[in-house]
Amino acid sequence: MTAVLFTCAGRRVDIVTAFSRAGATTVATDLNPLAPTLYHADQHAFLPRVEDPGYIPKLREAITTYGVSLVVPLTDLDQEILARARDHGELGCEALLPRAEVVERVNDKYLAHEFFEENGIASPPSWLPEDLPDDLEFPVLVKARKGFGSQHIYRAENREELDFFLGYTEADSFVQKCCRGEEFSIDLFCDFDGHCLNAIPRTMIESRGGETVKGMTIKDWDLINYGALVAETLGLAGPANVQCFREEEGRRHEVTDVNPRFGGGFPLPLAAGSRYPELAIALAEGEKPEPRLGDFREGVMMSRFLSHLCLTTADDGTLEPFSEDVPEPIANEPGEA
Repeated sequence: MTAVLFTCAGRRVDIVTAFSRAGATTVATDLNPLAPTLYHADQHAFLPRVEDPGYIPKLREAITTYGVSLVVPLTDLDQEILARARDHGELGCEALLPRAEVVERVNDKYLAHEFFEENGIASPPSWLPEDLPDDLEFPVLVKARKGFGSQHIYRAENREELDFFLGYTEADSFVQKCCRGEEFSIDLFCDFDGHCLNAIPRTMIESRGGETVKGMTIKDWDLINYGALVAETLGLAGPANVQCFREEEGRRHEVTDVNPRFGGGFPLPLAAGSRYPELAIALAEGEKPEPRLGDFREGVMMSRFLSHLCLTTADDGTLEPFSEDVPEPIANEPGEA
């Protein structure tokens, strides 16, 4: 079985269990011993903070210990570090990421905007704070150049609010025109040569903290082809989530964000038949899957909910999952005396 290691595993139980069902041996890593995903994997290990000089050496130890063939980052925190280490041969295995220069480009939203404009892909007008035009049209957004989870994003309705938010935010930011029209997300997957293997658009019915909690897959070929165009122009590899708006007039799209990882709405394309975990395992095993654009089920809806995991301390001081099964009722059933 192919061993797949997940970094910054956190709460992404959905992704790790999907890989397990696809036939992988799963290894979850995190800094926090209470990260629930650790206890849903076959093995788990603790790593230092991503900025710690020992992060890559400790990760390499886990890769060697568990015979890992593929590393999959689950957040934005260590993507650039992993991509550089992989590119320099420091991991000892493949990582499900594009080249480091591509990761750095898309993780800086203003650099990504410049790249899109230079390569003929529409992106909302954007400016650095020192380059704002005098005739700026409102509303606009103040957005962090690097960030995730919709953090450090502020909507300004006029120049006074814009000046306030630029002074208020602690993040290195840029200004972007607000998009009109409907927002979509496209969950896609590319091989290591940059070919898009599939792209699955979904509606954004409801999101919280930048993560989709309700959505529906749609077989919209404009969006499918658009997602593939963005991915192959950037040179992506592995999973990515493309966020875009469709303008009211015509069917023109403007890309606002590209995340080179499995998106927060991962369960929806999975349920629609993406088979992205199987594709990742195939790449790790040296296979070259054929593109299957449009091969998914449309009209699949997702409504997410909270779950939990309870732990107890074992005799050796480690944490282990605690079964909450109750052997007998703790109160009479309704209607019983």
